[in-house]
Amino acid sequence: MISSPPRLDYSRQPGPSTELFKKYLDFSMAFKMDEGLLLLVDIRASQLNGCAFCLDMHIKQARLHGERELRLHHLAIWRESPLFTPRECAALGWTEALTQLSPDGVPEELYDRAREQFGDAELAELTFRVAAINGWNRLNVAFRTLPGSKDRMFGLDKAGLA
Repeated sequence: MISSPPRLDYSRQPGPSTELFKKYLDFSMAFKMDEGLLLLVDIRASQLNGCAFCLDMHIKQARLHGERELRLHHLAIWRESPLFTPRECAALGWTEALTQLSPDGVPEELYDRAREQFGDAELAELTFRVAAINGWNRLNVAFRTLPGSKDRMFGLDKAGLA
């Protein structure tokens, strides 16, 4: 597939769009859970949604956070990989179920496994995180944001993955 040119920078449009961007960014920065786990969630959702910008961004963030390269390669096959903890597997399963909603909703077994690993408060926070990354994915896919185009602004050029 040939890369298409970006459409517009939604973060810099006049009117309420700029303020909405700032508020959504504030919302996305408010999470208190383990950053490494949340980055795995962001990467997996971005893979599923085909969001090149977010996938590029969150892989760079994960590398800066100290994530091992092999685990990043194994995210697409996390069910078969021995590299993820039961907690991470529960988060990844929850992420997939909420990113690709089934007509039947989220299976009870998956909900029980996630709740067992996270408890009520953390599961609610994790669910908000999945909702947040799915929103970012949709914005960046819709407007074809170029991968790496905001690296300097977010300090991701330090990842050495240009």
